[in-house]
Amino acid sequence: MNQPRSTQRYKPKQPEQDKELIAELHRLACANPRAGYRSVTRLLRREGWKVNQKRVHRLWKQEGLKIHPRPARKRARGTAENSIQKLKAEKLNHVWTYDFVHDQTDDGSRLKWLPILDEYSRELLGLEVERSMKAEDVVEELKILVKQRGVPEYIRSDNGPEFVANAIKDWIEEEGFKTCYIEPGSPWQNAYAESFNSRFRDEFLNLELFTSLLEAKMLGEEHRYKYNHQRPHSSLGDMTPAEFASCCASPLRPTASVPKHSTNQKQPMLS
Repeated sequence: MNQPRSTQRYKPKQPEQDKELIAELHRLACANPRAGYRSVTRLLRREGWKVNQKRVHRLWKQEGLKIHPRPARKRARGTAENSIQKLKAEKLNHVWTYDFVHDQTDDGSRLKWLPILDEYSRELLGLEVERSMKAEDVVEELKILVKQRGVPEYIRSDNGPEFVANAIKDWIEEEGFKTCYIEPGSPWQNAYAESFNSRFRDEFLNLELFTSLLEAKMLGEEHRYKYNHQRPHSSLGDMTPAEFASCCASPLRPTASVPKHSTNQKQPMLS
């Protein structure tokens, strides 16, 4: 019939070669529901896979492992002296940032989360949750972190009543570091905190159902460990915040790309 035998007998090997990788993609997709193929590629490489991003993208689409993209938002640049554009973090413990994130337990009771981050290493230094928090509670959390990590040079926040209270300002002045209050109604001036809060809600709060305050505390601490030690950031050269901080603290500086601290930088889904 004028046909080469190979066309009748050849069996494609590609599906067999991809079988193990596809199983790994499904596992990572289940463990990280809001991860995209770029983030999963980084996770695969950290686990020892020598895999091309285009191959992961092809299999990701083939298996229908997609997430709904978030709507694009305008990026505004701050001009105030206390914004991230004017006062950039240049080393560990240079600038910390904090803000409140609100949620609730399944019975409708309030949960108030307080994440505290190092802007340079992107480490989640603390993640406290209570039914309510006052300025004195914020001071107690800062005291613990200062004892563990040392005194920062600045701490950035919005003008929430807990952050502008005299109890916080007086304690910060006693410890020898300074407050950086962004302009009212200008969240882009505290972009690292806002970026974290968005991902914190998308990757954690929206996926968990808390039955009690104690459960929220336990799951929050697990998330903090995962964020610091298992979640690579493209802006840190695909290192985790803990790895990057460790490199910065050692005599040898990290060879990976150092964060540019620019709001114009494209952010990955898991970064």
